[in-house]
Amino acid sequence: MRNVLVTGAHGQLGRHVIDLATSSGIPIRGAGSAEIDITDDASVVGAVAPGSVVINCAAYTAVDAAETDEEAATAVNGHGPEVLARVCADVGATLIHVSTDYVFAGDATQPYPVDAPTGPCSAYGRTKLLGEQAVLAALPSAHIVRTAWVYTGDGNDFVATMRRLERDRDTVRVVDDQVGCPTYARDLAAGLLELATRADFDPVPGGILHATNAGEATWYDLARAVFDGVGADPERVHPCTSDEFVRPAPRPAYSVLDGQAWSAAGLTPLRPWREALSAALAALDASG
Repeated sequence: MRNVLVTGAHGQLGRHVIDLATSSGIPIRGAGSAEIDITDDASVVGAVAPGSVVINCAAYTAVDAAETDEEAATAVNGHGPEVLARVCADVGATLIHVSTDYVFAGDATQPYPVDAPTGPCSAYGRTKLLGEQAVLAALPSAHIVRTAWVYTGDGNDFVATMRRLERDRDTVRVVDDQVGCPTYARDLAAGLLELATRADFDPVPGGILHATNAGEATWYDLARAVFDGVGADPERVHPCTSDEFVRPAPRPAYSVLDGQAWSAAGLTPLRPWREALSAALAALDASG
């Protein structure tokens, strides 16, 4: 079994990749930005072993901050993946790079297939698209795995925020005109590890894949499901429009990702998002 290196290992996704791999006996090493600076060639060269699999979970994810700090976002989301891809190409390593639904304009009415035209509407989306393009230019055999609306429920993500607001407020107002795919980080982590381990016995051709929990929802739908999942009245969640909740970075109105390419590659589809949310909330309860 190949050794796996996870960059961005201290983030919500990276932590679950490390945990699942460790419990499954997969040889894995995790590194945060203090251990590996993916924007620095020398740092990456010293970390990527020949023949290994690199899962890049490192990213600048502050979507709103990127609007006024696009240079910093570009360094991590655009240049960093390029450095990883070049080094992997040089040493014969496999690269799995995590990307986002924000590379799309959000004006579709059907789930986006992997080959749909891109057109990001935010600085964050532009920088992530740059990263995708740089990776595939430097290492065509790399895998770009786009995902969406990732949460763990125990940090500062949307699910965690709704859990906190349920305790602190009588009612909350949540946007009901943005549609996407809520994705539990642990389920995505399992999918990434399945893709990584396939490199040993049945490699998936390089290119773009989409991996999200199945189904679609608005943020309002997700908030109601969180309230219901913690035993609270979902009627305490009230809908509002994006115009009533203006953010510095525009969000795609519709960014549902089509997972057909993932399934066609023989990879296990991620379960429906409501099932995943129930599992996430149960795990949080069990951990105290």
